[in-house]
Amino acid sequence: MAETFLVESPDVTYSKDYIEAKYTYSTVHVSREDGVTKVKPQSTKFTFRTERQVPRLGVMLVGWGGNNGTTVTAAVLANRLGLSWVTKTGRKYANYYGSLLQASTVCLGTGPTGDVYVPFRDLLPMVHPNDIIFDGWDVSSLNLAEAMRRAKVLDWQLQEQLWPHMVKMKPRPSIYIPGFVAANQDDRADHVLGGTKAEQVAQIRRDIQEFKATSGVDKVVVLWTANTERFCDVLPGVNDTAANLLQAIERGLEVSPSTLFAVASILEGCAYINGSPQNTFVPGAVELALQRHVFICGDDLKSGQTKLKSVLVDFLVSAGLKTVSIVSYNHLGNNDGKNLSAPQQFRSKEASKSNVVDDMVQSNPLLYGPQEKPDHCVVIKYVPYVGDSKRALDEYTSEIMMGGTNTIVIHNTCEDSLLASPIILDLAILTELCQRISFCTESDPDFQGFHSVLSILGFLCKAPLVPEGSPVVNALFRQRSCIENILRACVGLPPQNHMLLEHKMQRPCPSLKRGRLAECPISLKRAAAQVNGYLCPASNGHGTPQAQLHTEN
Repeated sequence: MAETFLVESPDVTYSKDYIEAKYTYSTVHVSREDGVTKVKPQSTKFTFRTERQVPRLGVMLVGWGGNNGTTVTAAVLANRLGLSWVTKTGRKYANYYGSLLQASTVCLGTGPTGDVYVPFRDLLPMVHPNDIIFDGWDVSSLNLAEAMRRAKVLDWQLQEQLWPHMVKMKPRPSIYIPGFVAANQDDRADHVLGGTKAEQVAQIRRDIQEFKATSGVDKVVVLWTANTERFCDVLPGVNDTAANLLQAIERGLEVSPSTLFAVASILEGCAYINGSPQNTFVPGAVELALQRHVFICGDDLKSGQTKLKSVLVDFLVSAGLKTVSIVSYNHLGNNDGKNLSAPQQFRSKEASKSNVVDDMVQSNPLLYGPQEKPDHCVVIKYVPYVGDSKRALDEYTSEIMMGGTNTIVIHNTCEDSLLASPIILDLAILTELCQRISFCTESDPDFQGFHSVLSILGFLCKAPLVPEGSPVVNALFRQRSCIENILRACVGLPPQNHMLLEHKMQRPCPSLKRGRLAECPISLKRAAAQVNGYLCPASNGHGTPQAQLHTEN
């Protein structure tokens, strides 16, 4: 796969099979001795190696016939076929809006006319979503065309165009254990695997093997996008170690369907992603992934209300405002909302939504004491009429200077599956990319890969799974910077620091001189009385200038 840019550096080499980059990783160690805080900058020299050959990727979805499964499959088909359709607001074209990789950019550096941006996907050779082959399982027997119609997510004219393609797709029978999901799901469960838990795991493994053999894919990633399950108790002798978990499956003890799928995927050497909030990755499942050197990632797709929360609370705390109360209410009418109307399933979702602010609060001991947290309430209600168009109402109350308070209220309408689908694609594509990245250090010259718990993908998850002892980061832009800067390191580029020192010096060094930015067709000095910011007109991707953007306080 040809790169869209080449890094000219003695530290970066391109061979037929690899991109190899030498990179200095700078960190800071802080200690306290005799009442004095000592800060010591440190550096470690890494060599990153990325395989350039992009494989053919298969993605198997657990819950393929659900809203997310049908929507992401339809979106890829529509993009692959170049479909368009007419709505009451005009003609729409298939796109991947909402995808970090396909619809956002990164700054490579500065060129003759200013900063140069490229699509995120161009940083390294990656699978394109149009090339992904889908398969999967579902407890409902509907083919994907019928399931798409049941979901009521996509416009009717688009559904009509996709029908002949999706009617041929039918999920494989799935694992259904009623005690783990709400009782109101029984009427959908007409397509389930029988047998013991051990027999069900064996069948899932055969399904993965058969899909890989018949589809011609090189790799398979398995992703759970089925119903939220209740939490599973972690019990000594049952699921606390890999050996005990495998024995528990053989003996028919309590193991959740999502964990059974995880075990089957890991035993097949396939990365497994948990797109729901339950504790799929019990200690035994994590240990099994570590033993088999297989990636696992989770938990719960971060798509709407929680993504906004991870931005807003970071902003408030970073601005020195003490957020003391967060109340998050939402209602939705899809099957996810129906399942979450049961108390045990709601508690799984509540946990993943509530912990999202912890690291931001802990980062500011000037505002919060050691055990102090904001009051945080999460409410989810099932309202069938609204379907996939979820409504969210958030209230953030913060203490401000001299005993004052500030309250921010936000109403958010988000089409749930259309926000989740690009996240599913990003998770699968980045997981596959991480399988092709290895690195070593001067002190440990043997190349190694990422930890099996793939925490680099926390940007896409509500409750990021991290290796034991690792810090949990929820702040959205720190998570995005993690992905971007690791990928930049793989091509020998420094991390983005946004210092712009070349614009802050009286006498800039010749090596720091930047190209002159294109001048705006309006004098900023003359416009200062009207606006605080101005965006030069630029192409919006359809050959027409973007509207001028003015911002006011």
